[in-house]
This record gives sequence, C-alpha cells and structure tokens, in this order.
Amino acid sequence: MTRAGLDRNPHDVAAMFDGVARRYDLTNTVLTGGLDRRWRALTRESLRVGPGDRVLDLAAGTGVSSAEIGRSGAWCVAADFSLGMLRAGAWRGVPMAAADALHLPFADAAFDAVCISFGLRNVVDIDRALAEMARVARPGARLVVCEFSQPVWAPFRAAFHTGLSTVLPAVAARVSSNPRAYSYLGESIRSWDSQPELARRIGAAGWREVAWRNLVGGAVALHRGVR
Repeated sequence: MTRAGLDRNPHDVAAMFDGVARRYDLTNTVLTGGLDRRWRALTRESLRVGPGDRVLDLAAGTGVSSAEIGRSGAWCVAADFSLGMLRAGAWRGVPMAAADALHLPFADAAFDAVCISFGLRNVVDIDRALAEMARVARPGARLVVCEFSQPVWAPFRAAFHTGLSTVLPAVAARVSSNPRAYSYLGESIRSWDSQPELARRIGAAGWREVAWRNLVGGAVALHRGVR
C-alpha cells in the first residue's frame, strides 16, 4: 500500500488517500474516540452559514464534513483530489468535485465560506492553497481551517507526540485499510506549524481577522479568518 512522505508529492498523497478511502471514516472515529464528530460540528458552527450560502469544503474526502455543513441549510460542495475518497462517499448525495487545492476549478468570489478539515497539512504548497481559497471567496466570506496542531502544555505535547509514534500505528493496523498511511499521518502532525505560525500564513494569503481556538489542549485547532 502507498504512503506519502513529508515532501507531500501530490501523486503519492492522492494514491495514499485512495488506499485508505474504504475505511477512512471508521478509522478516524476510532482513532479520535468519536471526537471527530464534535470537531465537524464546531467547524460548521464557526462558518456561520445558513440557507442561501454557498460553501466550499476543500479536501473533503468522503464528504462526511460536507454533509455536516449541509445541516445548516447551506449548499456545500465536497472537493478533493482523491477520486477514491469521493467515490467512497458518493452514497451521501452531497455535491462533489475533483479539485486540486493549488488550481481550484471555481470562479473568483464564488463562495460565501471556505473550509478545510485535516487536509491543509497534506498540501504540497500550503501558502498557494490558502491564496487559492481566498481567490474563490467573496469579500466578507469566512474561512475555517480545522487541523491537528501543537498542544500548548509541554508534558501533554510530549505524550501526544509519543502516541503518534506508538498508539496511532497500532490502532491503524487493526482498523485501517492502509495502516502504513498512518505512519505518515503521525510524522506530518509532529512537523506541522504551531498555531501562531499557521495564523501568520493565513493572514499573508489575504485573510484578515485571523484567530484560532484550541481544542483538546491544542492537539487540534480551529483557525478562522475573513476575506
């Protein structure tokens, strides 16, 4: 089975997610102890959208996050460059589009809100992806980035990183359809930006009023911005 490296080669990343698609949602729920549902709900609430709004859910995978956003009454398209992930979630009936985060196939100012959950970390050019999200967002549109982050309390951060190296692969070996992919997951989280650094990059890409909210002691963070 394919796994990506920290160079985030787009072909390898897409192939890796194709390989985990079949049991992706189940694996995420098991690995997070069900907290993934809560994070999706908080992402929806942070977007502040409702009927009549158009939302881009980028790196949406099987569309489980897009379906959650749809509960607000907004129209939401699930965009991802892994066709395997989109096929695995086709039964949900949400609008889906094959899309590269660096070359979004949407017009300027097409969306009232944009979000990306646990996907920005996998993009080969993060700054360009953030700029592309800004391009397709109308003035005043909201951005929400839900992503693994860096726990703020040093002892918890050390334990979290140890768990990424030991517990994560062990659980993935029992649940995932491609356990090797979750070794990459742990590596990518450990090397990921701190909350202030990601906020700086979001602001540099054209978003204003950038702030974040730590979840689970900072193991996950919700970054927000306004176009």
